[in-house]
Amino acid sequence: MKVTVVGAGNVGATCANVLATREVANEVVLLDIKEGYAEGKALDIWETSPINLYDTRTIGSTNDYSKTAGSEVVVITSGLPRKPGMSRDDLIATNAGIVKSVTENVIKHSPDAKIIVVSNPLDVMTYAAYLTANKASNKVFGMAGILDTARYRSFLAEALDVSPKDIQAVLMGGHGDTMVPLPRYTTVGGIPVTELIDADKLEAIVNRTKKGGGEIVNLLGTSAWYAPGAAAAQMVEAIVKDQKRVFPVCAWLTGEYGLSDIYLGVPVKLGKNGIEKIIELDLNDDEKELLATSAKAVREVMDVLDNMNKVNA
Repeated sequence: MKVTVVGAGNVGATCANVLATREVANEVVLLDIKEGYAEGKALDIWETSPINLYDTRTIGSTNDYSKTAGSEVVVITSGLPRKPGMSRDDLIATNAGIVKSVTENVIKHSPDAKIIVVSNPLDVMTYAAYLTANKASNKVFGMAGILDTARYRSFLAEALDVSPKDIQAVLMGGHGDTMVPLPRYTTVGGIPVTELIDADKLEAIVNRTKKGGGEIVNLLGTSAWYAPGAAAAQMVEAIVKDQKRVFPVCAWLTGEYGLSDIYLGVPVKLGKNGIEKIIELDLNDDEKELLATSAKAVREVMDVLDNMNKVNA
């Protein structure tokens, strides 16, 4: 069993490390365009195996996709961060080109692989991979909701002084300020969170969650990597081990929630076939309105990519 992680930066290397230490696959291939970078990261991870007591081999490769052949799952973390003076459209054009190239090479060597996209802007990069992969949408999806709910749950655990293990939550919508945390579907040991925390404190946590990525950037001067890498690895594990986990995932909608032809965060059942079911919650009017607003924001970004593709056609 082989899993590939494309992009050996902080997020990709963290994902590979988690996959290895949890023995999710027999082999984890880490690939990067920078000479020697993936090889060095993979070797460093492998040298922890006698300490952390695992058998998964980590293999590094500089742009040699033949080493990824036969991968069950491929995680794409490649892409550039937005730099000062770079417009949103510039970022989309640059990263869409990277994701397109990576996807083409991945499909060439692992035509049956499930593809998990982590590159930003997340929703539109997942769409870019889907357009390129030319495969069923249940096998191309994005990681965002697991990271966002992890932040939400960790903030709640801190506020309530309880174990994060006992907190379950659902979050929907795009990956960004328009994401839709759902307190009504949030529980602590089966108890609705609304019975355990004041409404104003809960609202503050929801707002902090929406800006969770920015909080890390302000502190570090760069994007987060431990939580995103672990979140992507958790999705891989659910697929490889056919766990049928229920996770919020960036998925292609074909009428669910009244939305079509859009990649958006929704709860799904994740197993060996990728997305095995999209779960439709009975949202109230306020929640529907928030989801519609988020979908509008995501669609605007997807339209930017569509227009670029038309120009380049």
